[in-house]
Amino acid sequence: MATDYDAPRKTDDELSEDSIEELKARRNDKASGSVDVDETEQAEGFELPGADLSNVELSVHVLPRQSDEFTCSRCFLVHHRSQLAKEVGGMLVCAECAS
Repeated sequence: MATDYDAPRKTDDELSEDSIEELKARRNDKASGSVDVDETEQAEGFELPGADLSNVELSVHVLPRQSDEFTCSRCFLVHHRSQLAKEVGGMLVCAECAS
């Protein structure tokens, strides 16, 4: 709430003299600043996780594994050779899975 520090201040006696009508009017003025928001209208723009995306078509071009890449035997992701941590019995393991 903004305060006007230049405005004259009321004393405690003056505050107690405010009529009940003035106090009710102030309360109604504060309440009139609030806006009623329709929750359903507001929620229409949100995309929820797990939503039905069966009508959405994705097109992805898949490249075969390159000569400088390997497939990790633990996480089954394709990594660059620089991510190779160890080889156990012919099985390649990436740095993330080795740690």
